[in-house]
Amino acid sequence: MRLNKFMSSCGVASRRRCDEIISEGRVRVNAVVVKKMGIKINPETDIVAVDGRPIRLKGDLVYYMMNKPVGYITSVKDPQGRKTVMELLPAINKRVYPVGRLDYNTSGLLLFTNDGEITQKLMHPSFEFGKTYMVVIKGDITEQELQKLRDGVDIGDFVTSKAEVKKISNLNNQSSIQITIHEGKNRQVRRMFKAINKSIVELSRIALGKLTLKGLKVGEVRELSEEEINYLNSL
Repeated sequence: MRLNKFMSSCGVASRRRCDEIISEGRVRVNAVVVKKMGIKINPETDIVAVDGRPIRLKGDLVYYMMNKPVGYITSVKDPQGRKTVMELLPAINKRVYPVGRLDYNTSGLLLFTNDGEITQKLMHPSFEFGKTYMVVIKGDITEQELQKLRDGVDIGDFVTSKAEVKKISNLNNQSSIQITIHEGKNRQVRRMFKAINKSIVELSRIALGKLTLKGLKVGEVRELSEEEINYLNSL
């Protein structure tokens, strides 16, 4: 498809005006500025951005939620041959990518989409989007330790911002804690509990903002509802 037609179909402007926008150097294809008229792109695989904002044919956008099991890495491919979350997806005639990541030993809510705008929004460091986890640790946890997590802890190269934290239960020498963070540092929750000398037994992400795993079993995948998609677009 010609680039100007693609841009027009995405609602950017008329084809003639799209040609002008291209000539002004405001369009990137796969992160490379293009100014040449008549260039063709593949809407399925090429990422087109106007003024730094990715655009997509709205009818081609898809959104999925997975309840990721442990034992899978959040990657499209793995050079080491480990199982990836892509293997759990149903047959989709669109090229989708995971939004963010959950590490090998972490389960829970993971989004997949081909919507570059939503992905950029959710992944941007300045975007405070609540991520809620259920954490099972060895032993008990004191109110003082919970308050440390709420106030922010030094995890080595970063001091975490305030978090919502509450103890759910303490049984059989294990405690369950629910924590909501607003950043997305690598292995942040694990590093936070390590900072207060707590050993994590299980870690699962149970919500992203208002999106929850309700009714979705481990390993299952479903499409987002229209209401959920509208919620993401409204953020």
